[in-house]
Amino acid sequence: MASDLKGHAWAVLLTAHATLIARIEAALAAAGLPALDWYDVLWELEKAEGRLRMHDLARRVVLSRSNLSRLADRLEDAGLVTREDSAEDGRGYDLVLTRAGRAMRRKMWPVYEAGIERVFSRHLTQDEARAIGEALGRAVKAARAKDPPG
Repeated sequence: MASDLKGHAWAVLLTAHATLIARIEAALAAAGLPALDWYDVLWELEKAEGRLRMHDLARRVVLSRSNLSRLADRLEDAGLVTREDSAEDGRGYDLVLTRAGRAMRRKMWPVYEAGIERVFSRHLTQDEARAIGEALGRAVKAARAKDPPG
């Protein structure tokens, strides 16, 4: 029975993620804003003081390297980031957040925050939020370990 409960939890997690993200994406689109993956990249750059190597950024966002490269192209075309040669390594480059990129991230956040509250947060108690966060945190930590247990 325990494995049935865990299998059900997995299925609900996948369905919840897809459904809730789709609702937040729809809210961003309705507000005339870019997609959520744009926000994620802009936010990671902002947290990193505005600059990251592509391979470091790829570890921080949930995108394949090829999808990240295409997204970086679109962000650059929109003037939200620039590419600069890496000071660490002449072979690579850094993605650098522009003022327009910071402004876009700030413009997107209220819509994103309201979406999180509307489709997720208001449906949880504090204890449920803590339990979900702890359980998913353990799963992520194990998955990121070099040799995950089990």
